[in-house]
Amino acid sequence: MILLRRLLGDVLRRQRQRQGRTLREVSSSARVSLGYLSEVERGQKEASSELLSAICDALDVRMSELMREVSDELSLAELAESAAASEQVPAPVRPMLNSVSVSVTSVAGVPTERVTIKAPAEAVDVVAA
Repeated sequence: MILLRRLLGDVLRRQRQRQGRTLREVSSSARVSLGYLSEVERGQKEASSELLSAICDALDVRMSELMREVSDELSLAELAESAAASEQVPAPVRPMLNSVSVSVTSVAGVPTERVTIKAPAEAVDVVAA
């Protein structure tokens, strides 16, 4: 299951780290407790829109930019989840295929997915970006 709070926390952490800032600096600037901000970054707490606004202001990042990055990560996570689910389909449903391999890797911290489907006459590579 994909948890939005984890994706959001990962993006917030990366934004903070790109700026070379500590949790303490951002929590002080956003007027949020250090512990709570840490829990949000680890995906353990849901952040309210008011809290997200304060954190975005502290990071000098527009909320729309933050949400766009979260949306991109969510799309990749959904692709990976659906590819993993297709691996669990029983063989009789795919009688024409010789093999299917799915690998999910990370490039610069962004998950990417490569699906290779080998049919009797050809091989097809599908790369999710």
